[in-house]
Amino acid sequence: MTQIDPSEAAKAVVRRNTIEVQGGGDFAVFDELFADDFVDHTPQPGVTADKAGVKILYTTLRQAFPDFHADIQWQSADGDLVTTYKIYRGTHRGEFLGIPATGRTMGFETVDAMRVVDGRIVAHWGVGNLYSLVHQLGARLTAG
Repeated sequence: MTQIDPSEAAKAVVRRNTIEVQGGGDFAVFDELFADDFVDHTPQPGVTADKAGVKILYTTLRQAFPDFHADIQWQSADGDLVTTYKIYRGTHRGEFLGIPATGRTMGFETVDAMRVVDGRIVAHWGVGNLYSLVHQLGARLTAG
C-alpha cells in the first residue's frame, strides 16, 4: 500500500482553497477545507481573525473582482505548514477597500503560510502587496 506524504496532502488542501474557493467561489469547499477553530494571524482590514472573517474577505474579493484567481508560482511544505507564493489577478468590477469599480485589471503578489491538520486549514499567516493593488486601481494611500 502506498503512503501519502503528509506534506503533499497538505499542499493539495491549500491548492484546492486557492483554485476552487478563491478562484472559483465554491464556498461549499470553503466549509469543507477550513476548520471551525481556524485562526488568521494576519487578518486583512475590516475582517475578524476567524473562519467567518476569511469567508467575508473571500466573498468581498469575488464581488469586487468577479474573475478573481491566483496563479501559484511555487509552493513548499514543511510537515503540515504550507508556504505559497502566488499572484492574484482580476478585473475591478465592484467596490473594494472603499475604491469604486474602475474596470482595471490588477495583479498583486502574496506569500502565505497555512497550517493543515487532518485535511483542514487551521491557521494562516500572510503578506499581500495591497499597496500595489491600490496603486493599480488608481487610488492613493494617505497617512492616518
